[in-house]
Amino acid sequence: MADLYAKALDSERKALWATCRLKGLAKDTPERQRIAELDRLIAEHKAKKAG
Repeated sequence: MADLYAKALDSERKALWATCRLKGLAKDTPERQRIAELDRLIAEHKAKKAG
């Protein structure tokens, strides 16, 4: 079964990262902060799934 939560987080992260790369946004922007938060959420989800 597909892990829809992980796919949604990854999809949002990829879209934000593309936007940041295209616009050349600095690390202190809300978009870059959201990417860092998504990285944390993805890591927590993987750890929970691994058991």
